[in-house]
Amino acid sequence: MEALRQDDPRRFGPYTTLARVRESAVAVHFLARGADRDGLALVTAARPALASVPAFRRRFWSEARTAERLAGGPVPRPDVSPEGDGLWTATAYVPAVTLSEAIGLAGPLPERAVRVLGAGLAGTLSRVHASGAVFQGLAPGTVLVAEDGPRLTAFGPLGAAAHAEARERGQLSVRLGYLTPEQVEGQEAGPASDLFVLGLLLAYAATGTTPLADGPAEEAAERIAHGSAELGSVPVGLRALIAGCLSKDPADRPTAGSVAAELAPEGAADRAQGGWLPAVLAAAVTDQAARARALEPPAGPVDDGPRVPPVEERTPTDAVPTGAALPDGGAPGHVVPPGGGHDGDPGEDSRTTRFLGTGARTPRSDRATAQLTLPEEVTNTAPPRLPAAGPPPAQPYAHPAFTAAPPALPAAAPPAAAPRTGPVTGRRALLTAVAAGAAGLVLGGAAVAALGSDGSASATTDEKPTAEPRPALPGRPPEPRWTYARPAKAPAPLTAGVWQDRLLVLTDTAGATAVDLRTGRKVWERADAAGAQSVLTAGEDLCFLAAPTEFLWLSPEDGRIRHRVRFADQFDGVPDMKVAPLTGQSGSVLWFTGSHTVTVRAPKPKKGKKRGKDTQVVKAYFFAYDVVRRKEVWRVAVPAGRAPGTPAYRLIAARKADLVVRQDAGTLTPADVRAGQGKAVFRCFDRTTGKPLWNRRFGTVAPGGAAAGDQEGRLFGAVGDDLGAFETGSGKPLWTLNGTASSVFGTPVAAGALLHTTNRDQEVGAVERATGKVLWRRSTEVPAGDGCPALTLSGSGRTLLAADASQVTAFAAADGRRLWKFQDIGAPAPDGAAVTAPYRVLATGKTSVVVQRERAFYAFPVE
Repeated sequence: MEALRQDDPRRFGPYTTLARVRESAVAVHFLARGADRDGLALVTAARPALASVPAFRRRFWSEARTAERLAGGPVPRPDVSPEGDGLWTATAYVPAVTLSEAIGLAGPLPERAVRVLGAGLAGTLSRVHASGAVFQGLAPGTVLVAEDGPRLTAFGPLGAAAHAEARERGQLSVRLGYLTPEQVEGQEAGPASDLFVLGLLLAYAATGTTPLADGPAEEAAERIAHGSAELGSVPVGLRALIAGCLSKDPADRPTAGSVAAELAPEGAADRAQGGWLPAVLAAAVTDQAARARALEPPAGPVDDGPRVPPVEERTPTDAVPTGAALPDGGAPGHVVPPGGGHDGDPGEDSRTTRFLGTGARTPRSDRATAQLTLPEEVTNTAPPRLPAAGPPPAQPYAHPAFTAAPPALPAAAPPAAAPRTGPVTGRRALLTAVAAGAAGLVLGGAAVAALGSDGSASATTDEKPTAEPRPALPGRPPEPRWTYARPAKAPAPLTAGVWQDRLLVLTDTAGATAVDLRTGRKVWERADAAGAQSVLTAGEDLCFLAAPTEFLWLSPEDGRIRHRVRFADQFDGVPDMKVAPLTGQSGSVLWFTGSHTVTVRAPKPKKGKKRGKDTQVVKAYFFAYDVVRRKEVWRVAVPAGRAPGTPAYRLIAARKADLVVRQDAGTLTPADVRAGQGKAVFRCFDRTTGKPLWNRRFGTVAPGGAAAGDQEGRLFGAVGDDLGAFETGSGKPLWTLNGTASSVFGTPVAAGALLHTTNRDQEVGAVERATGKVLWRRSTEVPAGDGCPALTLSGSGRTLLAADASQVTAFAAADGRRLWKFQDIGAPAPDGAAVTAPYRVLATGKTSVVVQRERAFYAFPVE
């Protein structure tokens, strides 16, 4: 951090600059205070010579849109400069030093610190790769070392450039600090390129020198392409991993998720607890924070300083002043180029990238040049619509995971990549994916398979089951056996279900579709089964669908409707019956509630009196129905629900003699709510006759609180911040599992002697059902949100899968070992439709599961 220079701007929008923090080849970072003088911000301002280049401006605004999509929750929203006010962004200031500064101060980092650093960076890379993008922003000067973990200051090649300058005809020449073997050979950078650079960075952090990349530029390029890395000084525990990252063949490098898992099997956040920085670095960060707090803006009027004129004021648009070269270098040690140590001018280097004002260019076959082209869809220089804001407040982490600070120049997906047909992720889902930077065990869906727009599987080409994949690295999900996607023109699925472990059946407003669970191929599609909202099994021969007004039985071979039962025809005495979502199924019997409205005539008036008005009364019933015999088993009258009157029951437990249900809170009448006094009412019915047996409350389980039961007569429910177990016969409490002030338990899953738990702290665990003794508890390492991960147990009972809006995390059910994580982020197009649906997991047989993200389906092998 140093004092402002004479020609430094004194203001950026509402921010008053206080000091210089650091600089790079493309930008200068300033410490600033907002107009309300509350909180500090880090302003990243593009160098004026670059800001005047149309190609640079187009990329800036494109990447600013990406930054806006990443904002929210634990990632502060970036404030972006308005058009005509130069190019800058502002984010919350966090005291930190760059990795190059850290090595200069403390020398090589101890192995534990390198593991925390690598796990944090690899976790962030896995999120970026899951979005279909390549980071290309790793360099010693873009990696920040903060007290609570590593951060990144750039999301793209501009931020990682060792040198950049504006040239004639609107060209932008960028020389990268680190190259990879494929870039030296003139090929496109891919996700594996980020892993090569990560290997260089980890070796640099562990030894203070960079293998392959040190020395004269041409020699370094030759070593990168063909030489062997000398890793003798690297700690033994890290040597094999770094060597794998530095493999010449991109296919031989590990994924970012597997690197994070190997560096921190217990989770990077856990490894970082208790301090991870050497004492000298911790003191430097603390001192920087104290100096930043002591800075005050100058008194009196503040000069706005130099301003980049708006685009329309320049003639011609693509003109660049002759000789508008950038100042060389940045802060000492900011970037370590292949051609020269840590200080001073990077020196001459022919490995350049050109951003042409006329559009994207195809990479040339030039081993000394890496070609990084502009996204083709970016055709204007208009800024994104981002709200003006004061200084973003520094936000504490909501969950123990490293985050990447919102970058000024986030990565954009390479234009040469094949277009994704999957939908674009919603802001929250993409945000939490990046915010969980060091969650560690992730492989993004974008790297798995491309989804076909015709709805066909893209990972298999025949009808035989695919061969078992080779064992996955720790944290890396297994290769999917197949992938399937509904076409973009088709309606989004209403529901999906598994029939006899043979078919995946999807329904939407246009029909029903069956997919072969062995191959991922579409088997049939039927328009006359449109609108069904539940998929069940009806014996060995038929697939059962429940629609709002009828039940359907379909042939699994061709989808033809074999039987159709309209409610008006099947259920005597209940005309115009309205049915709530199904309560549940066990064997061939399903349970559901229905209601209809009857007119009650006013009584005959006494002589001389006027006859009263007739009234409308809702009558509700609870039904048991055999889907194999297509016959009603029993019905029993139950209290009507909130208007329009159908109560919705959820099955809590189906036991041999009885079943326990709870009415959904949204269908309770105001009188029910008042009578319940904030507690849920559970109902028990005889399973054979439907006779009501009891109504009971359990502790303070709320009407909308999580609840589940087991075959031994226990009920488990969320009681405030805790999870309680009760005896259903008497309501007696059995045990309590204490949570935190913010945990709020979700619906548990009983399996054998265990009860698997989930909560809003994004923790998954297992306790003994009989005693509540905790056996294990693990975090999914997704930032805490409003909901709990939904749990699914594999058919074998060995794998527990937790699904939320951000990802699917697989654990070993017995001991809680994290096995892998999976994300399908979708294509990050600025104006695409947002995906808001959470992930869903369907168990299919004993050795596989299907993961759904709205239109996309992946079949994974599991234990």
